[in-house]
Formats: sequence, structure tokens, C-alpha cells
Amino acid sequence: MADGGPVEHGFPHLETVRAAVTALYRRLSYDTVQQFATSVPPADVAFCDTDDLHLGAQRVARELVRHFRLPDARMVVAFREMQHAANVELTAGPEYFVELNDRFRGHRRDIGAALAHEIMHVYLHRVDLSFPGTRDNEILTDTATTYLGAGWLLLDAYREDGASSQKLGYLTPEEFGYVLAKRSLAFGEDPSLWFTSAQAYTAYERGLERARLDERQPPLTAAGWTGRRRYARDRRQAQGHGQGRGHGSAGNAGAGDVPYAFAADPAAGPLRVTFPCPTCHQRIRVPVRGRVRARCGLCRTVLECDT
Repeated sequence: MADGGPVEHGFPHLETVRAAVTALYRRLSYDTVQQFATSVPPADVAFCDTDDLHLGAQRVARELVRHFRLPDARMVVAFREMQHAANVELTAGPEYFVELNDRFRGHRRDIGAALAHEIMHVYLHRVDLSFPGTRDNEILTDTATTYLGAGWLLLDAYREDGASSQKLGYLTPEEFGYVLAKRSLAFGEDPSLWFTSAQAYTAYERGLERARLDERQPPLTAAGWTGRRRYARDRRQAQGHGQGRGHGSAGNAGAGDVPYAFAADPAAGPLRVTFPCPTCHQRIRVPVRGRVRARCGLCRTVLECDT
């Protein structure tokens, strides 16, 4: 939790975020992810200053438990002084104890955001999905919270001006915007309508721009002229040497090597190209033979390619 301190910006955790989206589809399945096509609505997690602190927190927790379809999960919410925003005890259940930072007594509209992250810890614990290391596991939790329909609360808790700042979660505001944008593109939902923070809207716009760039990478037909030209050059090199990998800047977002790679079949088969699905980031492999329509076996996205 950044409380008055500097807020990190940009996309420093992008590869871990993408790996988290892939892991969600692999562990939960396409059909399960589709059950979260509708985000938790603002009315269900609204918290007024006139609401009783503990009863209101319990009500919001119940709504989030219901949204994440957690069976027999009762959340007991308490407040105390602590360094982090919140903490949850991960046990076998059916009762879970969540502690929230005392600062939320005076910032009640952000209680839903803190609870969403902690309840997602419970969800991931129940489905046995985790990443090694605290940092990556927290990024997985933020990504899952956002992609499964409650992360707009975390981004909306981001506020920053010349005198103060506040941000919840391990992702940067732009990375929260990126995951929200990926969700929006997948489910046709516009979360920007729910933001009360102007800074959250700006971060979402930046994330949306980066997410759309994923859909304009070669060999996808939506790739721009520069990407197509670079792809054609790398393809010629691969055809001349039997295999190869494209290198260079992957667009103006500052990514590293281009995402595609060429490989010849060991049995002298046709040259193939692999690239990440723009929806779930699982790598897809298709033959190099011009126009090809591919379907991701993980998220079922149909992709128009020019290989």
C-alpha cells in the first residue's frame, strides 16, 4: 500500500501479469473464467460514511464472496494498526479472518478494494493456484482479482496529487489498467464508467492502449506496416536458415524482443511460427503459409493471421 509515498508507474511487471492471465485460464478453464463475465457492480460494494463500520465491512465481504462463488466461506473482518493494507489467514475454512489497516476506518470507500484482494487470496488458495515467491504471488492475486471482475475497485482506490498519494495492490496503476482493458476486450465491458478517481481513468486509458498493442503484433493481420515489414524480413531470414527468431523493439511501449519465433519441423516439415495469443498469452503455433485462421485452444479466441 502506497500511502503518501511515491507511486510506481509504467509496466515493470508485465511479463508476470501475462503469465498470471495464462495461469488463470489453465487452472480454471475457459468455461469457469466465462462465469465472471460480469464485474461486481458498484452498488453491491458501496460503503457510506454513515454505515456501521463492522457491519458494512461484513456486508461488502459477503458480496465479494458471492461474486467469486466461494462456497461456505464466511469472512470475519477486523481492523488494527499494521504496515500493509490488509491480511488474511489462509486456513481450511469455512471461516476466514481478514484484518484491515486502521486507516480504512476513515477511508471506507476503499474497504471493498482491500477486501477484494484478500478474498482472492482465499479463492486462489482453494483452487490451488500460486506463483513461487511473495512478489509474483501478489501480482498473480492482483491480476486474478482484476480479471475476474473486482479489480476495478483496486484501481479506483488509486489517487495522487502534489500533496498526497494512495495506491493499493502490487501492480502499478497502468498495469491494473492493462488487466482491466484485457478483461474489457474479452467480455465487452467498460469499467471506466465506475471510476470515481480521475487518475484511475487516466491509468486505464494507458493500460487500454498497451492492451490494444497486443492485438496489433505480427503475424496477426491487424499488425501495422512497420511490424509487418519487420516480420517479412525475419521470415525471409528464417526460411534461409531453417529457423530463426525475430529481434528488435516490439512497438512503442518499450517491450523487448518481438513476440514471434520461427522454427523448422525436425522432420523437414514446413516452417512454423509461434506467437502469444493476445487474449490469454498462451503461445500458438501455426504453419508459415500466408493467410491462416487460428483458434487458441485455451481461451478459444479466433485469430486472423498472415504468416
